Amino acid sequence: MTCCFKLSLALAAATLAFGAQAADFPGAGKTITIVVPFAAGGPTDKVARDLAEALRKPLGGATIVIDNSAGAGSTIGTAKVFRANPDGYTLLVTHIGIATTPALYRKLPYKVDEFEFAGLINEVPMVVVGKPSLAANNWGELKTWLVENKGKANLANAGLGAASHLCGLMLQQALQTELTTVPYKGTAPAMTDLMGGQVDVMCDQTTNTTSQIEGKRIKAYAVSTAKRITVPAVYKDLPTLDEAGLKGFNVSIWHGLYAPKGTPATVVKAVNDALQVALKDPEFVKKEESLGAVVVHDDRATSAGHKKFVMSEIAKWGPVIKAAGQYAD
Repeated sequence: MTCCFKLSLALAAATLAFGAQAADFPGAGKTITIVVPFAAGGPTDKVARDLAEALRKPLGGATIVIDNSAGAGSTIGTAKVFRANPDGYTLLVTHIGIATTPALYRKLPYKVDEFEFAGLINEVPMVVVGKPSLAANNWGELKTWLVENKGKANLANAGLGAASHLCGLMLQQALQTELTTVPYKGTAPAMTDLMGGQVDVMCDQTTNTTSQIEGKRIKAYAVSTAKRITVPAVYKDLPTLDEAGLKGFNVSIWHGLYAPKGTPATVVKAVNDALQVALKDPEFVKKEESLGAVVVHDDRATSAGHKKFVMSEIAKWGPVIKAAGQYAD
């Protein structure tokens, strides 16, 4: 028996074994790890944990654990999944950052288009909020104040590539004014300083702002989406930035589910099938709506639709980031 023939037999056996493994996904007693490339307690972490609960039943009661691998603007955790064994037992839940890091970072340890796309999860509106002592009481007054205080008004964000950073970039471009950007190492310290009056304004996700607005610890001025937010009720009277004069302004932060490059199509389908069930889970939907997030039920929740959407977001955000000249090494 020749060496090449032996190698062919070995490869065929491995292929058959891996195919059987894929067909049996998830296997009994196996643990699925969902990597979140951000710290525990943040909005993406919450989405991932809520999703894990909703995925357990359609995945046959599988054990699902969350691995917070934060750092380097989400690229550490994302790369970890990219290099993981492509068997479906290591997945990634991340936000819009997967579409913006190609423009923010000169070199990445992964290629976004080589991930296996399992489906979009939700969209989270953004809200322009201000410190409680700010004199402006509505968007019109805030807009005037921001323009008049060009270079002086402070705009907080949670760090390079964070949702608040991206929304802030878009806001400055739409206003055609430059604000003094104050980056923090996470949403929590940024929000703490906003509530304390150390910074003036921030544009952040409803998942972070809802309870603070309800408690009157910060002021709310406008929402970033094309349509008004009606749930939670605290947002129902806020105008959209588009209707308030920033025509075409439409920014939302979305979260998606991914598998490593090379994960078998049968496994990706099994994950997507489970995701479709999870997205209709009443408890999961309720949790998302309580934070102002909208669960996705359109074509973007499919593997193909998800990938097409992410590629369009890369094309959308690339010019915005490059125009701002903000890069990470």
